[in-house]
Parts: sequence; C-alpha cells; structure tokens
Amino acid sequence: MSNNWMQMLNQFVLQSDTRSFKLSAYPKEWSGLKLKISFGQGRPARIPWIAFIAPEMQVSRGYYPVYLYYKELETLILAYGISETAEFDKSWPAEISTSAQTISAYFNKDVPRYGDSFIFKAYKIGKDNGNVHYTYADTGQEATEKDLESNLNTILEYYKRIVSSPNSASSQIESQGRFYMEKTLENFIIENWETTEFCKNYDLIIEDGDIVSQQYPTDIGPIDILAQDKKSKSFVVIELKKNQTSDDTVGQIARYMGWIKEKKGDNNVKGIIIAGAYDQKLDYALKMIPNVEVFLYEVNFKLREFKR
Repeated sequence: MSNNWMQMLNQFVLQSDTRSFKLSAYPKEWSGLKLKISFGQGRPARIPWIAFIAPEMQVSRGYYPVYLYYKELETLILAYGISETAEFDKSWPAEISTSAQTISAYFNKDVPRYGDSFIFKAYKIGKDNGNVHYTYADTGQEATEKDLESNLNTILEYYKRIVSSPNSASSQIESQGRFYMEKTLENFIIENWETTEFCKNYDLIIEDGDIVSQQYPTDIGPIDILAQDKKSKSFVVIELKKNQTSDDTVGQIARYMGWIKEKKGDNNVKGIIIAGAYDQKLDYALKMIPNVEVFLYEVNFKLREFKR
C-alpha cells in the first residue's frame, strides 16, 4: 500500500471531529473492494466508519473489514465487521467468530453500535496540531505507518480469500475444519499431557487442585497453554498457530512472554509455537527470538475393515 492510505486514514480521523460529511476526497474502491465511508447523515455520527466491501455485499447486508472510530473512547477499531441492518447468508468463518473478541466484550460495556463485530486490531488515538498518533491499545506501543498498513493488508487479503475465491465455500469449510482441529488439539494436549513430548520437561499449572494451564487468563488475552519447566520452574507459553500469519503468531507469543516476564518476574520465560507447517517467515522471525521453539502437529487417519 502507498502512503496515500495513511493520508486518508489521518484525514478520516481528523474529519470525524468536525461537522463535515463530505466524501469527495476519498476513492470509491480500495484493494479491489468497494470503499464506503460515513461521518453521519444530518448530524455527526458517534462512530464514523470506513468499510471495505465485496461486490456481492452491501453495508446494510453483509460482513466486511471495517474501521470503527469510537470518538468518545478515543479508540479506532479495525474489525471483522457485521452488518446490523440485515443478515447475510454467510458470515465470518468459525475461526473468527469463535476466537475473536466482540467489541462489546472488549470494552466491557455497552457501546452505541457494532458491539457484535469482532476485534482484529485496536488503536488508541492521540491528536496534536493537526497530526494523528496511533498506539496499540493492548500494549501502549506505537503503531507505525508500516504497522497500520500491514494490519489493514492482512485483514483485507484474508477477507478477499474467503469471499472472492471460486472455492470460497470449500475454503471456509477447510478453514473451519482446521480451526476446530486445532482447538481439539489444544484440548487433546491438556487431557493427554502425560503422553506428549511436553511432559518430559514441563508440568501443567495446578491451583487448588484444578488445572489452570489452558486458556490461562491475562489482561492482554488468554494464553492457549501455560506450563512450567520441571527443573527451573520458569514459565512456558505454548501457542497454537490458528490461521494467523507468521508475523501475528510471533508477535502474539512475544507479547505473552513479555507479560509473564513483567507480571510473574520470570526473566527466563520460554515460548513454544505449535503449527501445522513451518514456513520461511516463521523461520526468519525465530532467528531473532532464540527462546522460542516450534513443534509441528500431524494428523494421521487409518482405515480398517469392519467385519461382522
């Protein structure tokens, strides 16, 4: 993407604080999708938005990536958007609807609109002297121009893949199947810990007689599995690569490891990524994070004749 996108995003944020509803400065499409923008009708909207829509859908009927600017909360959400007006015959795959946080849950409060849409990225907005500054809402780190463009590109490419491919229906079935398989794998690992490779070196965490390792809660999201080294007692963050880019997976596990380091005082925290395949991007990223390992899972099906 070009710098023009950031210029438009900045213009959108600044215009949202005015009473101008003009749209002539914005293009009609972006990255092969229809581009729709609203600052309100007759009076300023409480939540201005930018939507990227497939040809077969409409803002009032469909699902699509969307920026939602919650002005009163000074928060810009890049969301897996869902129309509030009319239902479409399909929606986001189960890997999104079952794992991503809704906007209502994210804010932990009633929001004026779009509470059923799902969070992809959340940014806090700051403005001074006509300039706009973006920081990640979960970490407080600066969201650079490159970050913002990369995040948008990631969700747009994912969206186009599931709605525009000739095999979109089968792709969604495959994607949902993979999600449920990985979720089942997470349960399987917990339930069969003693027979896995992990058991040789790591223990699950038990509190008050209950295993609390699975979906271990943090204030930046749940860790898939949190374990401890048998000898050193240092923590081990285990994450499954659930239909994410390698960059997102590495960033996610790094954030959780950073949280453990700060909140648990563990300078030797380790990370493990469980993936269906190992790719070059993951390989390069992990060269810079030596305390993260990768395990690959395999699914084997066997058939045997049923004899009466």
